[in-house]
Amino acid sequence: MRAVDDLIAEGVSGRRVLLRADLNVPLDKSTGEITDDGRIRASLPTLQALRDAGARVIVAAHLGRPKGAPDPQFSLAPVAARLGELLGTSVPLAGDVAGEDARAKSEALGDGDVLMLENVRFEAAETSKDDAARGELADRLAALADVYVDDAFGAVHRKHASVYDVALRLPHAAGRLVARELEVLTRLTTDPERPYVVVLGGSKVSDKLAVIEELLPKVDRLLIGGGMCFTFLAAQGHGVGSSLLEADQVDTCRRLLAEADGRIVLPVDIVCADRFAADAETSLTPADAIPDDLMGLDVGPLTVDLFTAELVDARTVFWNGPMGVFELAPFQAGTRGVAEAVGAVDGLSVVGGGDSAAAVRQLGLDEESYGHISTGGGASLEYLEGRELPGLAVLAD
Repeated sequence: MRAVDDLIAEGVSGRRVLLRADLNVPLDKSTGEITDDGRIRASLPTLQALRDAGARVIVAAHLGRPKGAPDPQFSLAPVAARLGELLGTSVPLAGDVAGEDARAKSEALGDGDVLMLENVRFEAAETSKDDAARGELADRLAALADVYVDDAFGAVHRKHASVYDVALRLPHAAGRLVARELEVLTRLTTDPERPYVVVLGGSKVSDKLAVIEELLPKVDRLLIGGGMCFTFLAAQGHGVGSSLLEADQVDTCRRLLAEADGRIVLPVDIVCADRFAADAETSLTPADAIPDDLMGLDVGPLTVDLFTAELVDARTVFWNGPMGVFELAPFQAGTRGVAEAVGAVDGLSVVGGGDSAAAVRQLGLDEESYGHISTGGGASLEYLEGRELPGLAVLAD
């Protein structure tokens, strides 16, 4: 796989580079302002290196889930503005994805200039399963540039026009962020330093089942919190009240617990409430005695202590998924405590993107305490599951 630095060494001055970046940042629903610019900042090393080498950079990215047509609430305008602030230069936004305005603005670029295309998902063909439809969009995108660089790790598990098909049409390379993600994930999958501990949270067992199946034979301990823990607790025969439960996964969880032979560690206490709300009345209950009329919304302090003890001697840690509903203040402590324990690990600590990365930033934790914070939750999990990721496979030739 060719790296962007190899491309730069060959010379990119005066050449138009189509850079696929992952700039899918969260926006405040009322103000439209960016609430976490972590992904924009993560794109800067590759982008600045191309600018410094004299490339004319055309950035393609997506935001949210528009339905294949222009939608003002998903415009990349605030992202272009923030990127310009971080780069200290103007970053104009094309009025379309790969139409007349994009062509005109790309042709007007000078060396070191940056242009952002409008949200690629404003074109239905971007996410189409029809090869011909994606190919037509990829043709128009490829016509804007001389070379292609993919630095959107968070999208490499998607067979989308701007991720997969464009790379078939232009000389291509992997950006610095993609290279760093691969370096870290390779360390997790190839002879990790032990003890190797994985911490999984999030809402559903079914979302993480494949990665649990893949990792369980490889890890020393697997700590499970979040909403998914209740299906495991049910598999042990405990009542879980009105907590999130995937009844169809109980037998699977029972099998996994048997196969793990004690290596799966579950919560011992739970923060419960009678409703899902920031002002709900909370109570702390043993994990094996959740009242029928309450729901678990966070792990308790004894669980934080237990998980911290399981992490203290770890040399490699992968964490994906919050321990509770961290977005609501009464249910933040579990995620905060476990996140701090992961950050204190004397070894490689990897935060697996998605809600975990969002929690680190929302809770004001020290990002520098982690070895790596991934920009791609879904992509990270699929890589650890052993799946082929289309956006990486196409760069490998």
